[in-house]
Amino acid sequence: MSETILHHKKIIDVVKYRWVWFGLSLLLIVPGLVAMIYSVMTYPSHLPVKVGIDFTGGTISQYAVQKDVPNSEIEVLRKNLEKGGIESPVIQVLRPSSAISNDNSAEKIGTLISVRTAFQSNDQQSEQKIATVIKKDYPDAKLVQVSSIGPTLGSELFKNSMLALALAFLGIVAYLTIRFQLDYAVIALISLAHDAFFVLGFFSILGIFFDVHIDALFITAVLTVIGFSNHDTIVVFDRIRENCRFFAKKATFPEIVNASVNQTLARSINTSLTTLITLGALYLFGGETTKEFVLAMIVGIAIGTYSSIFFASTLLDWWRERQDSKKTVSPVREKAGV
Repeated sequence: MSETILHHKKIIDVVKYRWVWFGLSLLLIVPGLVAMIYSVMTYPSHLPVKVGIDFTGGTISQYAVQKDVPNSEIEVLRKNLEKGGIESPVIQVLRPSSAISNDNSAEKIGTLISVRTAFQSNDQQSEQKIATVIKKDYPDAKLVQVSSIGPTLGSELFKNSMLALALAFLGIVAYLTIRFQLDYAVIALISLAHDAFFVLGFFSILGIFFDVHIDALFITAVLTVIGFSNHDTIVVFDRIRENCRFFAKKATFPEIVNASVNQTLARSINTSLTTLITLGALYLFGGETTKEFVLAMIVGIAIGTYSSIFFASTLLDWWRERQDSKKTVSPVREKAGV
């Protein structure tokens, strides 16, 4: 490699092992894709992930009990609710650190029992049935919150969320095409799709095995991850473009890619680590209502950092190699009369 471009000591030869990175990306994404296909085929919504009432419509009722409810009692409670006339209830046990006030005294909440049901035309009657069953098993249970969203509003919210994602992708492609070149924009888009599919697949797996549902906050997290991942990719691509401008005649494109990645490596990792530390603290101490949102951010930023360093840059090198080989083959064919 040309010495003029190697003022920065090389740490990782990313181009040399590009098929390792492609294979690793495949291993990361395929389980999620399988889970999403399974979800589309089995869920009534025919969506790749389990969606909450934000998108499907329904009601969530939360009851506070003072005792610590073990997870083993969830299935028993679900069966009791079905016997009580509640169709397909989804139950989650939350353990908040907050307290509720009752008669000027603070009672510690041991557990919040969250019951999610489909939208009912007679909410009061359904709520009475849920309360009867829960108070039979937990006499000290107190209703602390009820949230309802109609199916029409939920469907509209889902469509708007998908539109927001599509517009974000189109805006990024348009900007990168103007700012760089079309092939940079296409590679960046593939890298973003790589990150988005991984996050969706991860939550699809969580939905199958741990009954995790996504809500509007999840879409917010995905949009944030797309922006963060794109920022990292632009940093690497901008350095590649800059080095090409000064060293195109002194070094090959793979050498320039390697040097550019290593020059920006510390910056990318340090930025991601500091963000992940903050998100880790928020996940541990931020409360139950934001856990899925923060988890999506953690997973997305981690995979986005990986893709901007090892996937996007090597994919760009592979694409340029294919383009150069076509340019080399074409004149030979013309001379041969092909």
